[in-house]
Amino acid sequence: MDLTAAATLVFCLSGALVAAEPNAPAPDPHCLIKTNHGDIVVRLFAKDAPKTVENFLGLAEGTKVFIDPATKHKVRKAYYNGLTFHRVVKDFMIQGGCPLGTGKGGPGYQFEDEINADALGLDKMKVLDEKGQPHPWLGIRSQEDFNNTVLRPLFRLMGITTNEQLAERQEEVNGRVHAMSLKDAYVNQGYKYDDKLKSHAPKRGVLAMANSGPNTNGSQFFINLADTPWLTGKHTVFGEVVKGMDVVDRIGEVPVTSQHLPTNPVRIISIQRVEPEKK
Repeated sequence: MDLTAAATLVFCLSGALVAAEPNAPAPDPHCLIKTNHGDIVVRLFAKDAPKTVENFLGLAEGTKVFIDPATKHKVRKAYYNGLTFHRVVKDFMIQGGCPLGTGKGGPGYQFEDEINADALGLDKMKVLDEKGQPHPWLGIRSQEDFNNTVLRPLFRLMGITTNEQLAERQEEVNGRVHAMSLKDAYVNQGYKYDDKLKSHAPKRGVLAMANSGPNTNGSQFFINLADTPWLTGKHTVFGEVVKGMDVVDRIGEVPVTSQHLPTNPVRIISIQRVEPEKK
């Protein structure tokens, strides 16, 4: 036997041939986020949010084309270098990745969320509890909030456009609202989920995509300063801080304006891929 051709086989001590152990999976990519407040090392969930991680790395490393907001031309360069954490909310999160520094800019394209609602338990949580009170994660504080968050998306789904149609189908509407899960409510709002992914809850220290609604991801991301369960199912979590959480916390304490813009810029010097530290 040509041993060079039988690369997947090895000899055991007795001379018999046995299958070699499969190669270990590649470790998740790690990145060093250098800021003017210190260094942050993050691990990216490449298998759990592959498109999101590919986008983040492509922008960070300058391999992905984007639209320069100043020239409106397509460019390919290290996107994040020199940008800022333009939004800092104490005890909540720090957000960066806007080329305009205002929260209104992006790379000139958008892409879909990568979230598994079932893995996060949203399919088991009801919109209304036994007393008829909305789930706290919905953030409903008024009847108008309930209308916008739950009823109007349901009416669109059911094709109800007039008060007369609503009156005719009121019993059906009531039944659907009481049976509705948080996943159902979010799907009615336009969110799409993938039950093949392994999703992560938005806990303290995670990286997640900032957006303006379903499937509006671009370049902006945030790092949580605290657990934010009310964001579950609405933002793709694609990484976590493994070193430098003290730096994140320091940034979370900087003075800000009423619009949460740091009074002194918190700069992203660079984002570069690094080797994971050996344990």
